[in-house]
Amino acid sequence: MVQGTMSDAGKSTLVAGLCRVLARQHIKVAPFKPQNMALNSAVTIDGGEIGRAQALQAIACNLPPHTDFNPVLLKPSSDTGAQVIVHGKALTTLEAKAFFGPQSKSYKTLALAAVMQSYQRLQQQYSVVVIEGAGSPAEINLRQGDIANMGFAEVADCPVIIIADIDKGGVFAHLVGTLTLLSPSEQARVKGFVINRFRGDISLLQPGIDWLEQYTRKPVLGVLPYLHDLHLDAEDALVDAPLHRTNTPPLPQQTPRLTVLVLVYPRISNHTDFDPLRLHPQIDFHYVSMQSMAQSSDWPAADLVILPGSKNVRADLAFMRQQGWHTKLNSHLRYGGKVIGICGGYQMLGLLIDDPLGIEDSAGCSKGLGLLPVNTVLKANKTLTQVRGHLRLQGHQAEFCGYEIHCGESSLTQPDVTQPIVIEQIAEQGLTVATPDGLVSDDQQILATYIHGLFDNPQACQLILSWAGLTQAQHIDINQIREQQLERLADVLEAHLDMNTLKGLIA
Repeated sequence: MVQGTMSDAGKSTLVAGLCRVLARQHIKVAPFKPQNMALNSAVTIDGGEIGRAQALQAIACNLPPHTDFNPVLLKPSSDTGAQVIVHGKALTTLEAKAFFGPQSKSYKTLALAAVMQSYQRLQQQYSVVVIEGAGSPAEINLRQGDIANMGFAEVADCPVIIIADIDKGGVFAHLVGTLTLLSPSEQARVKGFVINRFRGDISLLQPGIDWLEQYTRKPVLGVLPYLHDLHLDAEDALVDAPLHRTNTPPLPQQTPRLTVLVLVYPRISNHTDFDPLRLHPQIDFHYVSMQSMAQSSDWPAADLVILPGSKNVRADLAFMRQQGWHTKLNSHLRYGGKVIGICGGYQMLGLLIDDPLGIEDSAGCSKGLGLLPVNTVLKANKTLTQVRGHLRLQGHQAEFCGYEIHCGESSLTQPDVTQPIVIEQIAEQGLTVATPDGLVSDDQQILATYIHGLFDNPQACQLILSWAGLTQAQHIDINQIREQQLERLADVLEAHLDMNTLKGLIA
């Protein structure tokens, strides 16, 4: 089990890399995260949803994503509440006190049972299970009934390594402090440390490593270098740093370019949709957030504005209005700009969003942006499906694979509106069912869809970019990039980790 001294220490990346190292040695390996909290999720082969990081780790194992890889997923819908997803299906929405307060016993009993069922199934099917913790195991206020870190490790009786991020500073304090706050049995379970994101002369770090090993009597199993331009699916954190495409030759000055803005609201979800755009050499990509707007009163001039998915559509729509973004969006359209709405963004572009059951927040109905003839009703049964189909735009079409993950059902108030996407869904009886999705506005300026992952398909991505104004878009394949990055990561782990010791822990 890989645990970390803090969030974003590198747990997900280390697990993905170890999974790929083992998989290319022809070892039957699977990833596992008992409990995750993230708004980036993926649809599984068995019709559920798991954290995006576990879907990436499944790819590292050369496996399709399965709900057993992440049996409990918490998707925050407010500052104090989250949707609880067990074995891929949403059960309820709970407030923080229901997770961690005195009344949390029933939830934790249910969650631990689900976690152990999945873990035992994986143990029966795979030679090795590489487990990822969540946050830090040293959160004193969350220790009772823990199923995400040492609480699970104790029940499952598995060895633990702890990873810390030296780039943030204080790495020795993080490691020693984390170990000190564990119980004696948990301390004994820790078999070593990994120091992540080191840059510089390793000889200058060696005295600290020697002290740490002597003080804790635990070995440092490796020091991993800072990997510039490591492009892998983010678990949840929004990656807003500019990309440095070191392996891409500079483009000629006359090469066509496109400026793309993605709006960041408080409950943005599945922003991994836009990784292909962030990596595209002809796209100037920007996230627009409350923080970025604090430095400028206006958006950058753009060709395309994208409204992404949301875990709380009505609240995020209210946030947009509070920021005045709806006015800026209308101005963008008046000047001929293009707009794409995906999932929750699609719903926002419509006339009404009705949540009569309080699925995402308190029950109620909100007026949409009024840019598309669509009404949306949120319902208890969430749509979770992998799909393939054809995207149809401007007289052309492109095949794609993607997924749907939403509670809303949207209906057109004008049935003759162009519907640009035909989805081919495989029914239980093995039949192929063709259904339309989304729409394009009459003036051809707005495209909306429920489909996530469209940009992951090179031909569909090129077709959308051409519609948006980039008529000579280069071909970019995010799936190929992901594979290259996993191989690169595995090479680095093999070069910098004590693999013999790690294999001994596995054995």
